[in-house]
Amino acid sequence: MVEVDPKIFKAYDIRGEYPDEINEEIAYKIGRAFVTFTKASTVAVGRDMRRSSPQLSNALINGIADCGGDVVDIGMISTDGLYFAVGKFGYPAGVMITASHNPARYNGLKMCREKAVPISGETGIKEIERIIKKGRFISAIRRGKIVKKDVLEEYAKHVLSFVNLKRIKPFRIVIDAGNGMAGKLVPVVFKNLPCQIIPLYFELDGSFPNHPASPIEPENVVDLRRKVEETKADLGAAFDGDADRMFLCNEKSEMLGGDMVTALVAKNLLIKEAGARILYNLICSRTVPKVIKEGGGEAIRTRVGHAFIKAYMKEHNAVFGGEHSGHFYFRDNWFADSGMIALLVCLEVISAENKPLSEIIATMDSLHRSGEINSKVADVSGKLAEIEKAFPEARVDHLDGVTLQYDDWWFNVRPSNTEPLLRLNVEASSEEQLKEKAGLILSIIRR
Repeated sequence: MVEVDPKIFKAYDIRGEYPDEINEEIAYKIGRAFVTFTKASTVAVGRDMRRSSPQLSNALINGIADCGGDVVDIGMISTDGLYFAVGKFGYPAGVMITASHNPARYNGLKMCREKAVPISGETGIKEIERIIKKGRFISAIRRGKIVKKDVLEEYAKHVLSFVNLKRIKPFRIVIDAGNGMAGKLVPVVFKNLPCQIIPLYFELDGSFPNHPASPIEPENVVDLRRKVEETKADLGAAFDGDADRMFLCNEKSEMLGGDMVTALVAKNLLIKEAGARILYNLICSRTVPKVIKEGGGEAIRTRVGHAFIKAYMKEHNAVFGGEHSGHFYFRDNWFADSGMIALLVCLEVISAENKPLSEIIATMDSLHRSGEINSKVADVSGKLAEIEKAFPEARVDHLDGVTLQYDDWWFNVRPSNTEPLLRLNVEASSEEQLKEKAGLILSIIRR
């Protein structure tokens, strides 16, 4: 029996503090368990720029090879670059060494099957945990071969194929890579475009010396907003550590939510594919389904989380799916998410509209949102029932937590997958109404 901390096995990945919770020994065993579980003959392995990533990658690769799996080591890449490699070259499986947006002391693994199908807690991570604990790995007839492959140029060609390069205008764009993998990707992708990039923190540094690579938190985009204002740039963009998520900033240095980016991308794709189905998670603004319907598309509302979005997209053959958290999924990207593709599509939209980003959003959206507000609670299910009872006249659904809707405002409260937290999102017709309703709901949650 092998002692492994069970808390590293999350809903969507394996992740923990290095070296106490996840280390070379654990990574080696994950490699062996991964081949035992997937039976993959070849596994593509990528890694981010974290200081522990080379060691964990080497250990993982050795574990895969010792169980007979061949390895294609694609080196330092973004998570969407790993998904690209698995989809494009037909590899049976892939593993990315990354802790995404987490602080420097963390590291982890994101895993997928062929065609970039994600492996989640329900579809394999828990089984990999059981295999490791029991130590029941398959016996290899031979040790797997290990080869290196650089996929960056082909990745760039792929993401650029989503837009007409001739239509992109010569924008001045501030891009904050957060010392993450976007610092390696952006120069290769944008050398093909007429845009002037004003780089922030492109040096690959897993110690994150400037700010955490988690742009969903307002404090981590202060530098981006300041630089957009100082340089009078047309827009700004921020990526997280493994560069699969992207957030936009308009020319007024105001950040856009992931739902507004979803609406922008949807607007573009519906011009190219009339009547297409587009998914959005239930935290997104009502503006998103409105834009989809006005564009002649079919809007489909889903639960939060990439495992659900990708499954629903395949079920409905949706061209695109977007989340408030900055994840954007594309059918023609093996249903996988890519912040880089989303950024390029947004540039095409802004070019076509021929007006500032703030004006484009203003024509679509007039609503006010709270953003996600987290509260610790002792009894999650009891509190959800209490909240629902407090709003008897609302339209209710339980797709993810509880959503209560009125004609001019709505809110959702849903539990965290990993902590005793409730996550509140409110949207209203005015700032005054938003403050009133959010305050009322929070008073119930926190009393």
